Amino acid sequence: MLLAIDAGNTNLVFALVDGQEIKARWRIATDPRRTADEYAVWLHQLLELEGYGRDDVSQVIIGTVVPRALHNLEVLSSKYFGVKALVAGQGDAEWPLALDVADPQSVGADRALNVMAAHAKHQGDLLVIDFGTAATFDVVDYSGAYKGGIIAPGINLSLDALVSAAAKLPRIAIAAPEDKSVVGRTTETQMQIGVYWGYVAMIEGLVARLKAEIGRPVTVIATGGLAILFDKNTDAFDVIEPDLTIQGLALLAAGSSK
Repeated sequence: MLLAIDAGNTNLVFALVDGQEIKARWRIATDPRRTADEYAVWLHQLLELEGYGRDDVSQVIIGTVVPRALHNLEVLSSKYFGVKALVAGQGDAEWPLALDVADPQSVGADRALNVMAAHAKHQGDLLVIDFGTAATFDVVDYSGAYKGGIIAPGINLSLDALVSAAAKLPRIAIAAPEDKSVVGRTTETQMQIGVYWGYVAMIEGLVARLKAEIGRPVTVIATGGLAILFDKNTDAFDVIEPDLTIQGLALLAAGSSK
């Protein structure tokens, strides 16, 4: 089976994939200082809890937007699974899609993987929105080419900046307000309204502008852990695909072995 590793700015996701079926997934906070040995102790215990072992992993692929994390993940693959890891966007795992932007090398691996997976699952022009540390809006044309997009601060990042810059504001949980009123009666509810409904307004506004500029019918696909939270209160999304990045890694790994 394939061990797919998605190394993001906030979390690393490890997924055990058989074909295109995700058998298990685990998440750990991103720390570039974490060694291959530390990953191995943690991961091997989790594999055993799911009824798997090291010998079940025959291929490893890594997609990362954290360059400093790459080396230890490659060592994990070679030392503990006995395979040389594929690295998304490099060598045998070069991108099989056109990156039609001014600087293709600057496109994050997660965004290219999302685009690949979205195009494989859906026809026509696509808009892929990923809610992570940053919120990214990626435009994919009907041929599967990545045309560019938008990067905005993620909702957690926005909230952290607000709380750290204002001494009297408390830290609150990110959640949909209990009702649709946008007149908050306490500091906490006012913050929740501003962060949540402000973010929904940003999503809807940017989606509308992108659709107008594309000028053709567009399927809007949302991914990332917070997609479902926003989907409750907006009609901006057509489809929720929670595992696009991992699915992109699986497609890339399958293509590299042909």
